Amino acid sequence: RDIIRESTFQGFHTSKVYNGLRWGMMLFIISEVCFFFAFFWAYFHSSLAPNMDIGSCWPPIYIFPLNPFQIPLLNTAILLASGVSVTWAHHSLMNNDLKSATHSMIITISLGFYFTILQMLEYMEASFSI
Repeated sequence: RDIIRESTFQGFHTSKVYNGLRWGMMLFIISEVCFFFAFFWAYFHSSLAPNMDIGSCWPPIYIFPLNPFQIPLLNTAILLASGVSVTWAHHSLMNNDLKSATHSMIITISLGFYFTILQMLEYMEASFSI
């Protein structure tokens, strides 16, 4: 059903809908935790006990891993900076400061484009593909 139609009880959700939304969010978070747990489990299983099919070495032969202190570290800093700038835009909008909100959103969008370009360059440089 539509959430808007369900919230017509004096502008509030019924307790059944509220509990359903709460359970839905909790199950979503649990599923995300399980996904990342499985993802990291597979990575550590492959790297700490390499399979005979890949030559019993990690990383596999002819796979040259990227240095995490170059582009990946820069991308992390860009993501953190874009989080700061979008928070700045949000607070500027809450204070009705449209000029500051516009500047901070331009910064956020610019950082997003920069991040995307760096990701493209990183994938083009990689010696492996999915």
